[in-house]
Amino acid sequence: MIRFLGNIEAKADVKGRVFIPAGFRKQLQAASEERLVLRKDVYQDCLVLYPESVWFSTQNQLRQRLNKWNARQQAIFRQFVSDAEIVVPDGNGRILIPKRYLHMAGIQSDVRFIGMDNTIEIWAKERAEQPFMSPEEFSQALQEVLGDETCLPEDAIESQYQNPMP
Repeated sequence: MIRFLGNIEAKADVKGRVFIPAGFRKQLQAASEERLVLRKDVYQDCLVLYPESVWFSTQNQLRQRLNKWNARQQAIFRQFVSDAEIVVPDGNGRILIPKRYLHMAGIQSDVRFIGMDNTIEIWAKERAEQPFMSPEEFSQALQEVLGDETCLPEDAIESQYQNPMP
């Protein structure tokens, strides 16, 4: 199981090519993940790189929750998958980020890769330099989520990583 961790700066060249950080590349190679799926994040102005197996697991989980005979739910699924594109690192460990994705995420040249569990986020450096939450909001949110005595046992948490939510 892949779990990415880190916050690494990089630069996209004029063609939109960017090196995947070496630590992330090593994890992908160790897991035999040669293809990645790129899409804009649902909630933030950043891009998300999914190892192909994680993408298919996420896609299957979404498909199971949505009724293909319900027009609205089918539109949700269509939107989710139509915003995705397969990218394959070249021999040097670079991926080409298509122009439309660079535009969606506001990326000019400086980027920040953030390991987010089983995916990798790609942010415009300027956007990732700002705190995602204030320290007060963060501590309050953690207390609300983790301060409850009804926390999941460790084995339940582990099963969530094996069956990730979209």
